[in-house]
Amino acid sequence: MDKEWKRLYEEAMSVLNPHDVSNKMWVGSVASAVLTKKGNIYKGICIDTDGSIGMCAERNALSTMLTYGESEITKVVSVYKDGNIIPSCGICREFMMHLGGDVENIEILLDKEGRTARLIDLMPEYPRHK
Repeated sequence: MDKEWKRLYEEAMSVLNPHDVSNKMWVGSVASAVLTKKGNIYKGICIDTDGSIGMCAERNALSTMLTYGESEITKVVSVYKDGNIIPSCGICREFMMHLGGDVENIEILLDKEGRTARLIDLMPEYPRHK
């Protein structure tokens, strides 16, 4: 894993904090860090609920990024509570495809060995931007 990925990994790890909010909500067992084209890092944690209204860590980080007026990202890393890197789920991948800029080339870290994939390669049937 190169220096930039290591920094993003450490930023995601810094917000991991699995705990119960209530008997219907659990948070923080997955954390994500996204790097924007402007060089900013936004972080988020997952929000799990008894119902279907939770949110993945990636979309939480992306929502914060959008709140601050940015929409172009270059890299994404997500970590599970045990420190293992996990790739973004399909919903998060589709959400990223709706962002501005060169979304097809967003890099996603796949493991601690430093393997990455472009977003479009994880969504081969998704309509390409023109």
